[in-house]
Amino acid sequence: MQFRPPRRLGHGEEATLVEHLEELRQRLFVCIGALVAGFVVAYVFHRHLIHWLELALPKGHRQLTTLTIGEPFMTSLWLSVYAGFILALPVVIWQAWSFFLPAFDASHERVLRAFVVLATALLVVGILFGYYVALPKAAHFLTNYDNAEYHTLIRARDYIGFASKVLVAMAIVFELPLFVVGLTRIGIISTHTLRRSRRIGYFVVCCVGVLLPGVDPVTTIMETVPLLVLYEASIWLSVLLERRAERAATSPVGT
Repeated sequence: MQFRPPRRLGHGEEATLVEHLEELRQRLFVCIGALVAGFVVAYVFHRHLIHWLELALPKGHRQLTTLTIGEPFMTSLWLSVYAGFILALPVVIWQAWSFFLPAFDASHERVLRAFVVLATALLVVGILFGYYVALPKAAHFLTNYDNAEYHTLIRARDYIGFASKVLVAMAIVFELPLFVVGLTRIGIISTHTLRRSRRIGYFVVCCVGVLLPGVDPVTTIMETVPLLVLYEASIWLSVLLERRAERAATSPVGT
């Protein structure tokens, strides 16, 4: 059976429930295919990824240790799964955008398209921040904590799992502005409520930062501080977009 790429419905185009389910099924196949392709690409280059993650460790701790016969294979496999998910995420976002776009007004298409591009850019920025800032700080703190009392051997499975979760967490953290702006644009929450309830919002953000991957205070701080900054930025971005929409709605047609 030949696979046909999913057709995006036009704005205002009517479709039956069966047609919607068929489109959803096709887009899920595309997402699964992207995840499989991302996994394959990541596995082909998994040695480079391991070396890349080792460079975030302090010098003298960059030789990872394995303790069981199957650990090297399983560690590389799970690293490929994490990396493949990150590689496939832009395709997943694009498919979600294409599926939900017909529900919005045609005038919002350019804005939503820009959101997808911005989401991908924020994803990359989050990974870079995690790799060059959060992960090295956490690795330095953990490997040097009471180093006069302990001889530290870094187990490959534990470190690569920790590093992968930190990078994925930072990639998701940097999507916060789009999440908050999206909630304000669809009317679930107002910018007035966001500004009035800043302290509650900061408390919730700090709770989220504590729940993110990290067993030490350095990792928690490095994950929470960007959350706070991005939350504040998302409030101001929501306010600017709301004021712009109000001006567009009140301006005379044709001016």
